[in-house]
Amino acid sequence: MFAFAYGAAPLIGGAVGDGLIHGLKLAAVAIVAQAVWSMARSLCPDRPRAAIAGLALLGLVVIPGPFSQAAVLLAGALAGLWLCGQPAAAPGLKGDPGLVLPRGVGPVCLVLAFGLLAVGAVGPTPAWSQLFHAFYRAGALVFGGGHVVLPMLRDSLVRPGWVGAGSFLATYGAAQALPGPLFSIAAGLGAISRQGPGGAAGAAIALAGISMPGLLLVTGVAGAWTRINSLPRARAAMAGVNAAVVGVLAGALYNPVWTGAVFSPSDFALAAAAFVLLTVWRAPPLIVVLACALGGAMIALA
Repeated sequence: MFAFAYGAAPLIGGAVGDGLIHGLKLAAVAIVAQAVWSMARSLCPDRPRAAIAGLALLGLVVIPGPFSQAAVLLAGALAGLWLCGQPAAAPGLKGDPGLVLPRGVGPVCLVLAFGLLAVGAVGPTPAWSQLFHAFYRAGALVFGGGHVVLPMLRDSLVRPGWVGAGSFLATYGAAQALPGPLFSIAAGLGAISRQGPGGAAGAAIALAGISMPGLLLVTGVAGAWTRINSLPRARAAMAGVNAAVVGVLAGALYNPVWTGAVFSPSDFALAAAAFVLLTVWRAPPLIVVLACALGGAMIALA
């Protein structure tokens, strides 16, 4: 992603280069649509959870903002307590004592995780610290998979003008061609951010920021997770959160993914073809990303 951040800049400005970058944005449309489709089938199998997902989508569209996503997930947990009954425990956890850590490690990690999140909301800080906390906040408040980080990162980076909307979507599309977690997108976004040092230092700060909260939170609750999962009300709340995640991702599909990429019938046709490749033909994301990039270049030359 760091190499892409530098390699994409020379392409911008020419018809073919702009077409390739636009094709990456259309790949993002197809990939997020496929994620919404598959997550909705598994996480919203009944009317109550489908309703939670729909209300979560409505809430994000009506009240956008950097903390709306966290509020929607919290509302999903409360709705799950009310509507979702007692879902079955997650498979493979029955009788598992969980990760055994030295005494006190878990609480220390939790205090550090929430302490860093609070520090980011306090007063003016240096530019590199603001960049770190933008990615830390996204990593801490996202739930349900890497795709759900999109609206949080968009609000933190695109809205204040740190990263252009087009560059943001193109970087996301390129990240789909790589193996490993989607959080690798942070390297590309940190490198091109106008806030902070940029370059290799910006990439390292962004990667550290987005990765650290998950590591701290998982370590903090690892020893207690099996006990938490055994509580029926906890499982109901998690079912509600998972349903709300579908709505959050659907909101990201609309804005910024769809609104930032689909401008013409040709754009729609290419994104739809990519979606069919992913869902029907089970094509690898790398193939779909490359096909969209080439299709975008052909559209630009037409």
